[in-house]
Amino acid sequence: MPLSKAQANSQAGIYLHIPFCKQACHYCDFHFSTNLSFKSLMVHSIQKELALRQDYLKGIPITSIYFGGGTPSLLTLVEVEQLLNQVVRCFPIAPAAEITLEANPDDLTLEKLKGLHHMGVNRLSIGIQSFNDQALRYMNRAHTSAMAQNSVAWARAVGFDNLSIDLIYAIPGTTMCDWHADLTQALLLEPAHISAYCLTIKPKTVFGYWHKQGNIVELDETFAAEQFELTIAACAKQGYLHYEISNFCKPEKYSRHNTNYWKLGPYIGVGPGAHAYNGQQRQWNIAHNALYIKAIQNGKLPYTEETLTVANHVNEYMMTSLRTCWGCDFDWIYAQYGIDLMAIQKDYLEKIMQWKLAYLTGHILYLTNSGKLLADKIASDLFVDG
Repeated sequence: MPLSKAQANSQAGIYLHIPFCKQACHYCDFHFSTNLSFKSLMVHSIQKELALRQDYLKGIPITSIYFGGGTPSLLTLVEVEQLLNQVVRCFPIAPAAEITLEANPDDLTLEKLKGLHHMGVNRLSIGIQSFNDQALRYMNRAHTSAMAQNSVAWARAVGFDNLSIDLIYAIPGTTMCDWHADLTQALLLEPAHISAYCLTIKPKTVFGYWHKQGNIVELDETFAAEQFELTIAACAKQGYLHYEISNFCKPEKYSRHNTNYWKLGPYIGVGPGAHAYNGQQRQWNIAHNALYIKAIQNGKLPYTEETLTVANHVNEYMMTSLRTCWGCDFDWIYAQYGIDLMAIQKDYLEKIMQWKLAYLTGHILYLTNSGKLLADKIASDLFVDG
């Protein structure tokens, strides 16, 4: 369920967007640049933005710090430490805060992993995507399967026990056997957490261009659904909790940072393209490296802001909560906003339960595995106007 008022006032997250990559993956439409010449200046600008934003969360303790991107593992150890030190200077950090760094296997050496662990990074999210070398080349990943497996072994050897690995399924040209092999290898590594994302072809990507030219065909929805169902079954068999549509974890090893997003907790995002939320407004920084740096160096915060309406709050809560194992709490919506969705959507709720897409336990709506395939559609059908 969503955070209570007391909980929301006692925890928050900080996201640092590192907008650089060694090379562009063919499926990715996140904000990044392969021009690393501005990297040092960007680190300095993010430090300055942290100082400019230090009052945004009104003193709420920071329970999670997340280096995302882009490719944060392109940062040097000195740069990571500079950013962490600035976070500590500007914000109150809760004891045992979760500090995550996203990394690509090709950036991880024993020396780098030792340094990250020593400075306090306590969770690694490794972007493996596949253990199939042919699929990795097709997606334009810079690592091999051997590098991926070595990175996990090295991370564990230096003391990381909270490891997450990212995988991608429904890759064009792959088979159910290919995905089964990827899952099997991932589970053999016994990470604390697995994120498994269905590949979607976005227009402003290489795959998008190929698709427009007729040179690539997106995997059929039924086949993607079968791979999703295989993922759920295989992870459950090995004791992983399916706590969000794309995320699986060992007991108590869920991503604290991302869970704060899904439960609508407050957070601050720094760096170009990063978002922030304080419970009333959402902000997002300009997604342009040079313009971001110029504004920050001039002491200005280059963001756009939106004040959320009651309908925005309710709809965002439904969109995120239905994706999780905690479900959508209709009593909470009524208590917070005076909207009785169980009465308003009575006919629709009966339909999706009859179709075995969802079920109610008391006042909480949960999606079945079949419903999870239609999560966004079901949430949008429940949206309130206004």
